[in-house]
Amino acid sequence: MGGVLTGFAIIGSVIALGYVVSRTGILGEHARFVLSRIVFFVLSPCLLFVVLAEAPVKTLFSSLLLVSAIVGVASFLLYGSIAFGIWRRPLPEGAIGVASAGWVNANNIGLPIAVFVIGEPTYVAPVIMMQLIVFTPILLTILDISTNGRTSVGRVLTQPLRNPIIIGSALGAILSATGIELPDPVMEPFRLVGAAAVPVVLIAFGMSLHGQRALAPGAERKDVVVASVIKLAVMPVLAWVVGRFVFGLDGQQLFAVVVMAALPTAQNVFNYAQRYDRGEIIARDAVLVTTIGAVPVLIVIALLLN
Repeated sequence: MGGVLTGFAIIGSVIALGYVVSRTGILGEHARFVLSRIVFFVLSPCLLFVVLAEAPVKTLFSSLLLVSAIVGVASFLLYGSIAFGIWRRPLPEGAIGVASAGWVNANNIGLPIAVFVIGEPTYVAPVIMMQLIVFTPILLTILDISTNGRTSVGRVLTQPLRNPIIIGSALGAILSATGIELPDPVMEPFRLVGAAAVPVVLIAFGMSLHGQRALAPGAERKDVVVASVIKLAVMPVLAWVVGRFVFGLDGQQLFAVVVMAALPTAQNVFNYAQRYDRGEIIARDAVLVTTIGAVPVLIVIALLLN
């Protein structure tokens, strides 16, 4: 239990630092733009390359991967049916909302929670791989095409090859799958640069909260509420049902898949919204609401399953 609270206390303090930085204005008016670009193009690719390269292949391709994929897709479809079928949201905003409803914070919160609560950090690796090698190319392709206003087969097929996050993740997964271990002098620069990704993302998120009010009246409020309910309530229940009755998981494995599903919306979604300048309010508020709401949810899960 203390691990859940410790992990969120650490994350919350860094977000608060970002808020203070923005409030004082010490980084200038273009700081948020610069930070989001350096995270997207430099820091995150290095971090994800290292995480996936150093994960055991048997952990990457396990039942946790299948459960997480099924639960994630189900959550995407549930939100998408509401956003596109009922509300008729534009494609970029709807896509960000879909991601907010089912994209878990496996990096910034998942890693410390896996260490402090589950006791095994490798449980988070399959979720990271699935989201970044499968879900990310799809989301970024949709955002790239819908915001640029033009579509071509070549652009769709080559989009993953032009995205540094996908490239870094794919290279890391290849190293893990093939069992190739690069020498420390080669890996250490990636570890050093990648280590800056999590705090910089959290600082950028904290900066975005300055001058803003979560769940402010407007068209986006109901998007945030629905995405948050799916993320915090529907996903963990689905993970328990699928894990327990479809894959026959129990004990620590069942606990792990439910905890992973209960993680809040990933800051990556907010970073992508910033990058394409669409759906930023939805992503920001969903991240904030689910990050706060995940604390009691994870405590309940720990009491029931651990």
